[in-house]
Amino acid sequence: MADASHDELDALAEQLNAASTSAPAATAAGEPHLDRWLRQLVDEGGSDLLLVLGEPPCIRVQGHVKRLAGDALEGDDITDALLVALPAHAQHEFRTHRIADAALRVPGLGRFRVNLHQERGRPAATIRGLPQHVPRLESLRLPPGVERLSRLVHGLVLIGGATGAGKTTTLAALVDDINRREARHIITVEDPIEYEHKNVRSIVEQVEIGTDAPDFPTALRAALRQAPDVIVVGEMRDPETIRIAVAAGETGHLVFSTLHTTDLATTIARIADSFPAERQPTIRQELAMALAAVFTQTLLPTSTGDRIPAAELLMIGYGARQHIRKNALQHLHQEITLTRKNGSFSLEECLARLVKHGLVSKEEALLRANHADDFAHALATITD
Repeated sequence: MADASHDELDALAEQLNAASTSAPAATAAGEPHLDRWLRQLVDEGGSDLLLVLGEPPCIRVQGHVKRLAGDALEGDDITDALLVALPAHAQHEFRTHRIADAALRVPGLGRFRVNLHQERGRPAATIRGLPQHVPRLESLRLPPGVERLSRLVHGLVLIGGATGAGKTTTLAALVDDINRREARHIITVEDPIEYEHKNVRSIVEQVEIGTDAPDFPTALRAALRQAPDVIVVGEMRDPETIRIAVAAGETGHLVFSTLHTTDLATTIARIADSFPAERQPTIRQELAMALAAVFTQTLLPTSTGDRIPAAELLMIGYGARQHIRKNALQHLHQEITLTRKNGSFSLEECLARLVKHGLVSKEEALLRANHADDFAHALATITD
């Protein structure tokens, strides 16, 4: 997209300032447009509300996009409906950078994660409904053994998955598992906060970027001075955040974080690739020492129309550390077999079990498998 002129930016700022001080855009019946759209999202059990100019509001239900009844959005419909509802820091971010993330609480409807952005020079938004309660780990239908991640004492745990694969939900459930079982000090750093944790046996502090701290590195440096046992980094987006998180995992803290990746090798490669070439050997050495486990997951449609996770877990041992140091990440998959007694399991084994239990089709499972031969072998040999 071409850069806008100063006059265009000034006009946009004036428009947004006016929107932020006006009343929420409302229907003829008096209910704000945003509330009406979110009510439909909740009533229909949708996961996301999509707002794009030229189309009516859309919701995602069970992974499929559905257009709501009504006129196509046009002009200032999106900014008029959203800006007044966002906190001041998010309004500033949108004015300055044309993109903003924030959590939004709507009485009677719940909490939502808002991403207001631009596409083709026009405002657009994606709004995700956030659950009212943190799910219990056993309710997520994850493979047996995932709970061992919440029993680790120290080290870095990476959770990978595509957008919408459920990695944030898994992370929240792991934190909840620790909170219910152990008396520890847990600090989460998120942008924005998606699941709100109540103190049970642990003390859980939740830091929201933009509201409680200006950025992830600042929040993490502060967290390390607050005597945490567990640190949760919502997402590792930049080298400085990664450097601090890896160092924390190496120096006795239990650190959890998520990455937008789909398998073991790319999850680990993403860390080193975030740094300049001359720094990559050093970060690989540090990562090899800090890593405790790498977990990746995906969601598959089931025969009943809902979705179920399939996952892969590598508990890091001596062999995996050596492969990471040497950047021989293509050998990590075989480490799953070698560390199975420590709790590792492959995606292909998980997919084969889902097929065996009649939960997903063989064709769908094969599409998700990273190693087709391993999937075929697992399907032929697994009996449980």
